[in-house]
Amino acid sequence: MPRISRRAVMFLSLSLLLPIPGWAYRSSEPRSSVGPPSLPPAPLSSDGRCALEQRLLDQGLIDIQSCDPTILVDLKYARSDNFMGEPVYGELRRCYLQPDAALKLRKANAILTSRNPELRLLVSDGVRPRSVQRRMWELVKDTPMRPYVADPSRGSMHNFGAAVDLTLASADGVSLDMGTGMDHFGVLAQPREEERLLAAGRLTRDQIANRKVLRSVMLEAGFRPLSIEWWHFDAFAKEETRARFVIIE
Repeated sequence: MPRISRRAVMFLSLSLLLPIPGWAYRSSEPRSSVGPPSLPPAPLSSDGRCALEQRLLDQGLIDIQSCDPTILVDLKYARSDNFMGEPVYGELRRCYLQPDAALKLRKANAILTSRNPELRLLVSDGVRPRSVQRRMWELVKDTPMRPYVADPSRGSMHNFGAAVDLTLASADGVSLDMGTGMDHFGVLAQPREEERLLAAGRLTRDQIANRKVLRSVMLEAGFRPLSIEWWHFDAFAKEETRARFVIIE
């Protein structure tokens, strides 16, 4: 892990909140191992960073674990078990965000752990450079998955380093049951449909309750949810993001 600055390890002071009820439970589904990179491995620097990471740092982004080492990271698109079926992040294994977005994420994790010290945020994706977005666009352009990948010419909030995909997990990295995995592009993943799906028996009360815990801490920290993906949160309004930041190449 990279050396942590004195400033980065200052945690937010939060008042004690009520513990999470006993319905929050672990998923029995095992986590997948990291798949092989789709491209030749990039050379690593003396501190273990790949060339892409250095570019992200040069553009002012922050490794979220330098803000809060207790946040868990397992990049979905560095593995092959994603909706594209192959890894697209090369050697990248750390998650980076714009500084203000990283501070909001630190706050969300602090709120979560103050309610239940056994839980953590588990981040699946943060900044997604446009070079990666182009690769994803090529992989899905002739498939039913195309609507779920933003056109790289316009860019998504991930391309600005202002969005995060994440779930809840135990401190040892076992994900809670959210009813679907991340990258499940269908009605079961849509928060706007949860009550109807509960009534139809397609989601359980525990699964929806786990999602609500995630949404509550993210909303309290200043993030904005997405109505069609329970795992996606924007750090700022889209207009603010496009006004404040440039797309990360």
